[in-house]
Amino acid sequence: MATLIEDYALLSDQRTAALVSLRGSVDWLCFPRFDSGSVFAALLGTKENGRWLLAPTEGEVLSRNYLDSSFVLRTLWGSKTGQVLVTDFMPMGDGGSSIMRRVEGLSGSMKFEHELVIRYDYGQVLPWVRRNFDPERGTESLVAVAGPHAAVLYGTRLPKPKHHTHRDEFEVRAGESYDFEFACYAGHVEIPAPNDIGMAMTQTARQWRDWAADIPPHGDHEALVRRSLLVLKGLTHRDTGGIVAAPTTSLPEFFGGERNWDYRFCWLRDAALTLQVMMTHGYEQEALQWRDWLLRAIAGDHHTVQVMYGVGGERELPERILQHLPGYGGAKPVRTGNAAVYQYQGDVVGEVMVALDELRTMGGREDHFSWPLQKAMIAEVIANLGRKDHGLWEMRGEPQYFTHSRVMMWAALEAGVRAVRHHGQTGDMKKWEAARDALRAEILEKGYNEELNSFTQTYDTTEVDASLLVLAQVGFVDYGDPRMLGTVARIESELLGRHGFVRRYRTEAGTDGLPPGEYTFMVCTCWLIEQYAHSGRLDDARRLLAKLAGIVNEVGLVAEEFDPDTGHMAGNFPQALSHLGLIRAADAIEEAAGARPARPRRGPK
Repeated sequence: MATLIEDYALLSDQRTAALVSLRGSVDWLCFPRFDSGSVFAALLGTKENGRWLLAPTEGEVLSRNYLDSSFVLRTLWGSKTGQVLVTDFMPMGDGGSSIMRRVEGLSGSMKFEHELVIRYDYGQVLPWVRRNFDPERGTESLVAVAGPHAAVLYGTRLPKPKHHTHRDEFEVRAGESYDFEFACYAGHVEIPAPNDIGMAMTQTARQWRDWAADIPPHGDHEALVRRSLLVLKGLTHRDTGGIVAAPTTSLPEFFGGERNWDYRFCWLRDAALTLQVMMTHGYEQEALQWRDWLLRAIAGDHHTVQVMYGVGGERELPERILQHLPGYGGAKPVRTGNAAVYQYQGDVVGEVMVALDELRTMGGREDHFSWPLQKAMIAEVIANLGRKDHGLWEMRGEPQYFTHSRVMMWAALEAGVRAVRHHGQTGDMKKWEAARDALRAEILEKGYNEELNSFTQTYDTTEVDASLLVLAQVGFVDYGDPRMLGTVARIESELLGRHGFVRRYRTEAGTDGLPPGEYTFMVCTCWLIEQYAHSGRLDDARRLLAKLAGIVNEVGLVAEEFDPDTGHMAGNFPQALSHLGLIRAADAIEEAAGARPARPRRGPK
């Protein structure tokens, strides 16, 4: 049986990430980047696809938490015979990526099991593993090599080979400590030296804590907001500035269905929304770093702005199916790459322009290239005003005029007008204003149904979509506008389940080109909370956020979706969009309650 998604914890060094199960198994690790091939892929198969287990043969988890505001994970194990503390983390040093694990006996004794199964390229490639002794350092290690890939395991004691795995059992007594370091490196370079795990733990915890020290107080939602901001930071590549949507691929959005996608890439939309919450909490430097990443990724090719790029700004992300992997809980297909990279999604430039508008408002200065690129993106919005798209949900059916996409195109034009009018930038403001106003009139005529008193998912349907909750966020209408309230009423009637969580849209309507079936989408529920808070329904907002806070796991992480019938998470994990939605929801409640300054409203009233 697959480990429940919510039973995983995240380790990050801001270059890549690992998932550690509640049973002490590292079941997912890609190297050297978030979007690289995996070293451990048991998450999407079995232990034969790679894992690193370090856990007692008998016992249970008494508690699990992160040390302070960090990704240093502490798991307290207990049994009739003793208690042992296991600390897992990825050091934040300047070297390559590694996972460090310390096992400390606190009382009595416990027998521990140690199993290391290394499989490269998503569980396909069996490495050559040998024992290595370094006479100069006086260290012994296990070294695994397979073509360009290599890894080394240092430890207080090393496991022994058995059937293409390495295993060991040892007794941990009170006062004893066992240290292990699994380091990845390029196969053609020298084996990296071991690190002092105690020192690395102290330095890593301090680096995370120092970054989190600038997070402002957040009242009743302090822990939720703090951990969510840390997750967003943990999903940001520290060298390139690219922000991945999630560190995993193919965790199913619907168990038994085919909605299994690779999210280990940098969606412009998700990253722009991430920046907005980062900036509202004082992290301007992260925004500037991402802006520089954006400039490199798009470069001179603004005529074909993609919806996503690789961590370094790569454009080719071809989707393929890994037939050898059985998938999480048997959910197939397992995909790498994402075919949505080739879609036209009209909303993307809008999210980017709104985020950069907020950066300007905060005092961020344009450089010689950033504003010219934004002008070029506005020109592309105008050039594509007559073009249908696939929408922010990346529909795999026929392109449509999605109302949300049209509104975000309007928002891009509005941001351009604001840049000229309020920030002294140059541009054809009159042309942009004319296009903006014409688009607004079109949306109100074709994207709003007077009979239903509701905005609609597309111009050609009466279906409703949770993305319509964004219309008030970007100022297209006011939160209290009767048309907005009518749309909310329909979302409550058709997309809000009896458990109080929101679906994206009715998959049974057949608009997305896929078989029906999907769970509630976390960020959509967050958007509804935001709408409630800003339209006089503060108590409803608080009740719904309390529901969401109740499904976040014990270390503060949440996935893309949630199945309220079983009470289990679904989809890729942890999901940046879900965490930034939680932050915005908490912010909205505090703004409505007067505990936080209100963000400036945009657009016409």
